[in-house]
Amino acid sequence: MLVFPNAKINLGLNIVEKRSDGFHNIETIMLDVSLCDILEFVPAYSLQKNKLNITGLSIDSSIEDNLLSKSYNLLANDYNLPALNIHLHKIIPFGAGLGGGSSDAAFFMKALNDEFSLGISSEDLSELSSEIGSDCPFFFNNKAAFVSGRGDVIQAIDFSLSGYYLVIVFPGIKVNTKEAYSRVAPVKPKKQLVELIKMPIDNWKNNISNDFETSVFSVYPEIKLIKENLYSLGAVYASMTGSGAAVFGIFKQNINIADRFYKYFVWQEKLA
Repeated sequence: MLVFPNAKINLGLNIVEKRSDGFHNIETIMLDVSLCDILEFVPAYSLQKNKLNITGLSIDSSIEDNLLSKSYNLLANDYNLPALNIHLHKIIPFGAGLGGGSSDAAFFMKALNDEFSLGISSEDLSELSSEIGSDCPFFFNNKAAFVSGRGDVIQAIDFSLSGYYLVIVFPGIKVNTKEAYSRVAPVKPKKQLVELIKMPIDNWKNNISNDFETSVFSVYPEIKLIKENLYSLGAVYASMTGSGAAVFGIFKQNINIADRFYKYFVWQEKLA
């Protein structure tokens, strides 16, 4: 089976409070984008265990710690799954705040459920996937959503940026998410993002923010400079996504930014 796990961006991110379980409650708008990995698997009945081949961008984790292995094992605890030959071609940068690993895991679980007729409902599979990663449940609906809780409470919203142009810039910096959370003081927002995004997009710059930016920018000024450069190029809104380090800009017109960011990973698309 062949699937194409896509990335996401965060339109604003508020860290609301620290939970008793050590996680944080957040509020954010997640939007799916077309940047994607390529994931294929076939049964390998002659093998005793899975064979995982990863090409493209490197992943900073062992095969055992890879989210695909964890997803498989989670389902194999309760269902009879054969060993698999798995090939992941990694295009979404790892550790960029784009949800690539979570998307891989969610798409893999959906594909396993379909391929082997496990009969798990989408709701139950989504809930199960939250054990793998907080962002995983988003990728089951994979449409614009207001996301709360620790990232596992998904409320679909009627929202579109169709016709705008998206630029994603990733400088290759790995931001430690746990450390990023430790430097932020949680604050409940005065107004929820689901209301703020109804404002004209030209007003987002002064009203919608990512709570991670202040602390991350202080440690990695290069990321802050990317955001400033996107605004100087004409972005109507720019922000770091997740806990970083990727930064995106939304433009009303298509622009050529290759010269400005030639050292970095760059993705551009027209939003549908």
